[in-house]
Amino acid sequence: MPTLLEELSRVKTYDYTTEDVREFEALHVEIRALKAQRNAVIVAHNYYRPEILKVADFVGDSLELALMASRVKDADVICFCGVHFMAETAKILNPTRTVLLPNLLAGCQLADSAPAEDLAARIEELKKQYPDLAVVSYVNTTAAVKALSDVICTSANAAKVVRSLPNRNILFVPDRNLASHAAEQVPEKNIIPWDGFCYVHQQITPEEISRIREADPGIEILVHPECRPDVARLADAVLSTSGMVRYAKERSAKRFLVVTECGLSDRLAMEVPDKQFVKGCKLCTFMKVTSLEDVRDSLEKMQYEIEVPEDIRIPAERALHRMFEVTEGKPGKTNC
Repeated sequence: MPTLLEELSRVKTYDYTTEDVREFEALHVEIRALKAQRNAVIVAHNYYRPEILKVADFVGDSLELALMASRVKDADVICFCGVHFMAETAKILNPTRTVLLPNLLAGCQLADSAPAEDLAARIEELKKQYPDLAVVSYVNTTAAVKALSDVICTSANAAKVVRSLPNRNILFVPDRNLASHAAEQVPEKNIIPWDGFCYVHQQITPEEISRIREADPGIEILVHPECRPDVARLADAVLSTSGMVRYAKERSAKRFLVVTECGLSDRLAMEVPDKQFVKGCKLCTFMKVTSLEDVRDSLEKMQYEIEVPEDIRIPAERALHRMFEVTEGKPGKTNC
């Protein structure tokens, strides 16, 4: 088994020192003790800092983390190393458990681009024109927006969710680029996009990607569907973050350009050391704000607890379960 120092030395986003790694190892010991004391489980999104990924019980993308949250059985506490809407999702699916977000600054600009009151007004307006309108909301939304939605989707299953609906007219909230990607795959639907985007993925330009392709024609390009359509068109595969992990591990190619938030390249560098991952990425300030000290303090002080009012939680849970039915072919379960 490689040591933590060996694994983190493969990460190029940060210039870790031997002293840094020693501090991480000491914090890992504290966190594991607190996790046992609190009967907690730690989950982390792919974009989180590598030293946090190494102490998490589970690492994944939005769909995987949502599914994990729906299946928690024995833990009393879920320490969610993600952003606010992800912790809300965990609470929606686990109302009797304590859900902690280690740093309250871990928000999401994309989720904030669709306020629930604005969505309610837009739904009312569009239903006059499209009586059969259905609302599909990306998981990157607040609990209040999920509560107004017919079904939730992720970047991994957006097209499948849209295709499953009997409605022809779909309001897709909030990511316009993911809406465009779904529309290309399900042309029989009239997808009306909300005008939101992820600032991290929006910054990536086709010129950057083309320049790398020209310099290295054999490289395989993996693009996240939150990227602009003109970037997605340059990809060998358009995939969710966990889809990228599987693709990179299974393909025979040795060099990949990973076009998403830089944390995924860091995870791949640690897990697939025999391949090279070139970064066509940007950093998300919100995903990087949380430190190992925050995780420790969260478990030690039981901060910061996420609450979702029942009048929002129940319809939001219904929309999430509809996604699980489409994804798994059976109703999702909440372990209360």
